[in-house]
Amino acid sequence: MSTPSLSLPGGTWTLGDLTVTRFGYGAMQLAGPWVMGPPTDREGALAVLREAVALGITHIDTSDAYGPRVTNELIREALHPYPESLHIVTKVGATRDEQGGWPTARRPEDLRRQVHDNLKSLRLDVLDLVNLRLGNAEGPQPGSLAEAFETLVELQQQGLIRHLGISNATEEQVAEAQSIAPIVCVQNMYNLAHRHDDKLIDRLATDGVAYVPFFPLGGFTPLQSSALSAVAARLEAPQMSVALAWLLQRSPNILLIPGTSSTAHLRQNIAGAGLSLSHEDLTELDDISR
Repeated sequence: MSTPSLSLPGGTWTLGDLTVTRFGYGAMQLAGPWVMGPPTDREGALAVLREAVALGITHIDTSDAYGPRVTNELIREALHPYPESLHIVTKVGATRDEQGGWPTARRPEDLRRQVHDNLKSLRLDVLDLVNLRLGNAEGPQPGSLAEAFETLVELQQQGLIRHLGISNATEEQVAEAQSIAPIVCVQNMYNLAHRHDDKLIDRLATDGVAYVPFFPLGGFTPLQSSALSAVAARLEAPQMSVALAWLLQRSPNILLIPGTSSTAHLRQNIAGAGLSLSHEDLTELDDISR
């Protein structure tokens, strides 16, 4: 592994009894196109994972549905036996079909199988943190999560899961989960242009619960904004670096998991997220969502 030469931005956050770097790594992009099949460059994918850990990242986000099974197997091959400081977060509640869709799989038997599949593919006895994925590919959907979440609570009580979170959730579902058992994170879509969770982020910060935005750079459609371009030009920095730095400065409970299949891009993301944005910069960027 390479020697760390970058300072990770944002410091750390505590997920229950687990301390993680606020700048983490999302493994989804290590799978093939549209998160299906193996990577084109397997050795490159393994190198990215090893570089992430060498640079000090202690929070890796994955799911056995990615590939499916591809990213978990890459993580195991690259990093097992895992450093004590490394914490792997996975997700259950959806599977993959042959067309690349994400059909829901939240019946109790589905969730039990997925938890055991993650344990096997990652070669772990206990999963550090499991997020229950709600909604569908269109986004969060209303409805009770009780049966599915209670199934994960049972698996937690059996010692197979250390901490719980939820993903792709409405604010009402977050409150319902918290009424059943403690959660340590919420993972929803959020970025400079999609700020529907602003109030939720602030409430979770008060509760000591992490908020982990997926698609922090816009997802399959990268962020486009004249304000973002203007701030980036003023700082002589890439637009995506500004977007990541804004997230870290938005609230101390926001954890980043940007994905990449390139070690150079990984280092670029880390360096960019360390930008210091002025009050003027933040005011200009805040106008994007309006």
